[in-house]
Amino acid sequence: MANFSKSNVPQFSVDVYQNEYLPEGAGEVNAIVTVTATGGGTIGSAVAAPHLYSPGEGPSAAVVLMVDCSGSMDYPPTKMRNARDATAAAIDALRDGVRFAVVGGTHVAREVYPGGGGLAVADAGTRDQAKQALRKLNAGGGTAIGTWLRLADRLLASADVAIRHGILLTDGRNEHESPEDLKAALDACAGRFTCDARGVGTDWEVKEVTGIASALLGTADIVADPAGLAADFTQMMEAAMGKEVADVSLRLWTPVGTTVRFVKQVAPTVEELTGRRTEAGPRAGDYPLGSWGDESRDYHVCVEVPPAGLGQEMLAARVSLVIPQSDGTVQNLGAQGLVRAVWTDDMAASTSINPQVAHYTGQAELAEVIQEGLDLRKAGDIDGATAKLGRAVQLASASGNADTAKLLAKVVDVVDAATGTVRLKAKVEEADEMTLETRSTKTVRVKK
Repeated sequence: MANFSKSNVPQFSVDVYQNEYLPEGAGEVNAIVTVTATGGGTIGSAVAAPHLYSPGEGPSAAVVLMVDCSGSMDYPPTKMRNARDATAAAIDALRDGVRFAVVGGTHVAREVYPGGGGLAVADAGTRDQAKQALRKLNAGGGTAIGTWLRLADRLLASADVAIRHGILLTDGRNEHESPEDLKAALDACAGRFTCDARGVGTDWEVKEVTGIASALLGTADIVADPAGLAADFTQMMEAAMGKEVADVSLRLWTPVGTTVRFVKQVAPTVEELTGRRTEAGPRAGDYPLGSWGDESRDYHVCVEVPPAGLGQEMLAARVSLVIPQSDGTVQNLGAQGLVRAVWTDDMAASTSINPQVAHYTGQAELAEVIQEGLDLRKAGDIDGATAKLGRAVQLASASGNADTAKLLAKVVDVVDAATGTVRLKAKVEEADEMTLETRSTKTVRVKK
């Protein structure tokens, strides 16, 4: 893991939103922790154009593009051509000085550019050479994504850089290695680089692609029409170029007698972090947050505390941000927040649910019921699917998640959004169902 000087680390801040008041005998404390980084490579939600950077400006970074070259990429032939064009567009978005490579993926992984087990340094010449090499890509063979990831890991490890990132494109199911092989590859790569994953067309497995992105702290999405790949790849690369600091962790310290029930990211997507904790000394644990540019994310922290008497108060948790170093030390990013518990007999205070906590509890449930509803639909349980997707429509409507509401309306006929009364559509386009499943974890932020 890389060391960072103060000059190239964005300024981080932590804000805690909670109702700290508990009734007598209660022991569950919930808080929404907002982490914000400013002064990175982006401005608001718009990524700074890569060409504005001078060579050597910004953090040192390495990117490996993994392109599916299996036989199915030839059906239709435009798919492979679109993949080549998209990869070329992403290469054009590389900042000068960034190390990069292109990997062609089938049932084996091969270096397309630069070859020799290393990375090229982006400039006008190497970009042109890489795009020339892309012209030789053709489809043929199977799909073993774990081999692609392991080669990307070896290539990225060859560079002494701050940011290591992968971009992976696939159009099919991972049929030429076992699920255990893919999981082993993901376990080996986790924490070593982040990876965005995209599924093109409709013949790939949503849970495989989203699982890859989740394990490697990246984004996942569907590009149903291959013609949209170039724009999507350009946007992904620009986002990667906006990252300023890698390996950030949320450190949670809790006092004796407390139990961390869960830690999950709730915006911009729902991502379970509880099981990813690594111990960090007495009563402290680190939860990986990945790479950061100029952005803000929200996390839901739930802690169980020993019930106390009226009028008593305690610190339920202390939140800080750190970058663990390879020598066992940490760099503290100087941002901290406190989660408190206060026992009161004021019923109005103790029964009030904090708006941020309520909103994100609903958003997490929304993601869950969409997944459950689609699984039940595939299993032929019409009543169960209707109930779950109806609840999803109700939650999306109540929280103002218009994007998810639109996706749901392509799978169900909405009779009454407020009550969640829906009917399953008799015929649903496969791309619409896969888009809903892939994007089910995207949330809307609470209006603070």
